[in-house]
Amino acid sequence: MNIISIIEKKRYGKELSKEEIKFFIKNYVLKKNIADYQASAFLMAIAINGLSYNETFWLTDEMIKTSKIFKFKNFIKGHIIDKHSTGGVGDKVSLILAPICSALGINVAKLSGKGLGFTGGTIDKLASININTLLNERDGARILKSTGILIMQQQDNVVPADKLLYSLRNSSGSVDSIPLIASSIVSKKVVLDSEYIFLDIKVGDGGFCTTLPKAIKLAKLMTFLFKKFKRKAIIFITGMDQPLGKCIGNALEIKAVINFLLGKPESKEIENLIMIFMTDILLTLKMVKSKIDAEKLIKKVIKNQLAYKAFCHWAIAQGSNKKFLLDGCFKPKHKANIYSDKNCYISYKSTREIGNISFLLGAGRVKVDDQIDYNAGIYLNKIHNDFVKKGDLIASLYSSKNIEKNLIDRFRKNIIFQNKKFKTTKLIFKIFR
Repeated sequence: MNIISIIEKKRYGKELSKEEIKFFIKNYVLKKNIADYQASAFLMAIAINGLSYNETFWLTDEMIKTSKIFKFKNFIKGHIIDKHSTGGVGDKVSLILAPICSALGINVAKLSGKGLGFTGGTIDKLASININTLLNERDGARILKSTGILIMQQQDNVVPADKLLYSLRNSSGSVDSIPLIASSIVSKKVVLDSEYIFLDIKVGDGGFCTTLPKAIKLAKLMTFLFKKFKRKAIIFITGMDQPLGKCIGNALEIKAVINFLLGKPESKEIENLIMIFMTDILLTLKMVKSKIDAEKLIKKVIKNQLAYKAFCHWAIAQGSNKKFLLDGCFKPKHKANIYSDKNCYISYKSTREIGNISFLLGAGRVKVDDQIDYNAGIYLNKIHNDFVKKGDLIASLYSSKNIEKNLIDRFRKNIIFQNKKFKTTKLIFKIFR
C-alpha cells in the first residue's frame, strides 16, 4: 500500500478501504511520510470524485484518533451543549446564544476558528475585545465551570489532522468539498464530548453553501456521521441571502452582541432567529414544556440583564477587561457614509459582495496568519425591505486606513432600489434531527 496507488484509486472514482484511509492519516499526520503535494493531490481527487458515506466516516474517525478528547462532562454539572455555524455575513448568533444559555444554567463549550475570505470568524470577533482563546484543558475547564461558557480555538493537540488538511484545502482549491467539510466540522465537534450539538448551516449568496441542495447534502451527511459517533445533533438550514443584522465586521459585531443582550437587537430577523434557536435548545433539553414557556424565560434573562452579565463575567474570565466592555471596542479612524438619492424600498444585489467589501476594508484575511483590522467593517443603517427617503443614510464603511473610492462605488452599485417591497427572504429552510 502506498500514497500513489491511493491517489490513483480515488482519481478514478473508486471507493477506498478503511485501511487505505487509515494509511493516509497515519503517514501524513503522524509519521510525516507523505509530502504536502501528495496530500493536496489526494484532497483534489476527493473534491472531484467525492467520498461515500462510509469513506467519510472512516476519514472522520481517523482524524479524531489523532486528537485529545476533552471530557468536560466529568467535572462540569448540568447540560453541556455545542453551538456551531458554518458562517455568513454578519453572523454573530453563537456569541449571542452562549450568554443566554449560561444565564439559563446551560453550559456552552465550543471550538471556533479564524475567518477566511468574506465570512468572519468567531475567534477574530473575540480578539477585538482581547479575549484569549488559546487555552489548555485545565484552564478551559476552570472557565467553563466558573462562567458556563468556553470558546477555544483549535490548537496542535486538537484534531491535528483537521488542522493540516484544512490548510491544504485552502491552498489546493478543495475547500467546498462536502465530505471534507463534514469530516472537518464533525471531528471538531466530537472531540469536545458535549451532550448536544446544535448546528446552523447557512445557505445563500452570503453563506458557505450557496444552494439549498448543497446545504441539504451536507446536513444529511453530518446527520449520518453524528449518529455513527453516537452523538445527539440538531442541524438547522437557515437563509443567508441578505446580511444577518446591520453590523458586519469584528468589533462592530461584538458591539451588536452586547446591544442585543442589553435588549437592543439590531434587526427583527436576528431577534427571531435567536428566539427560534433558544426555544429549540430549551425544548430539546426538556427545560420547558412549551414554546411560550421558553420565550418567557429567554425574554426574562435579557430584560433583567442576566445574559449581559453572563457575557461580561465570561469575557473577563477569558482575558478581556471592563474597559473594553464598558467604553466600547469599536473605534475606527476613518468613515465613509453612503446616502440615498431616491425615495423607495431598498435591498442588496449580493450579500457576498458586502462581505467582500468588508474584507477589503481590512476585516478579513487571505491566510490564517494574516493580520486584520478589528475596527474595519460596515454598518447598514438600512437593510432589506426598508423604505428610504432621499438624503437618508444607507450605510457607513469603517476602517483604520483611508477608505478607497472604488470600495464606496462598489457598495453603491450593490444597492437595489424599487418602488414596491421586495420578496421576503426565508429564515428557516429545514431542520434535521
